[in-house]
Amino acid sequence: MKKNRLSKSLLGITLSVSLFASANLIMAPQSAHAASNVSTTAASTSISGKANSIITTGKQYIGVRYKFGALKGSTSSFDCSSFTQYVYGKNGINLPRSSKQQSQAGTFVARNQLQPGDLVFFYSPIHHVGIYMGNGKVLHTYGSPGVTISDMNSGWWSKNYKTARRVIH
Repeated sequence: MKKNRLSKSLLGITLSVSLFASANLIMAPQSAHAASNVSTTAASTSISGKANSIITTGKQYIGVRYKFGALKGSTSSFDCSSFTQYVYGKNGINLPRSSKQQSQAGTFVARNQLQPGDLVFFYSPIHHVGIYMGNGKVLHTYGSPGVTISDMNSGWWSKNYKTARRVIH
């Protein structure tokens, strides 16, 4: 008699635990999905905040003259890669010195997936880098305007676009 009662009790407990676990599994995807959206949104906000900071830092140097081979850390003149290296460095992201080396940093980004703060590269082989600002605009430095903003969706910049990398994570 005790054996039968014990068996029924164990069966009841097992069934209760199974039902409880099943109910949690049914409900979990909604909770996990909500949590996933929150963390994704937080990560996006963090990335966009960093991108805004990088762009704001870079804009402070609009008009600073271009000089090929400008010294690392100098703010009296920049070449394209010393500019990106300096601006990202001021925002806690270390980049290599040359545009070619920078084109191998971070992760590849397709042109139709560009986000503000991505590095964009031009020429083939790569000889130029800038900071994607959104809406087809790139913050960079070259020749005679020095640090400037250009439309990379038209003219020379569009024809000579090569690739992009995301270094903000």
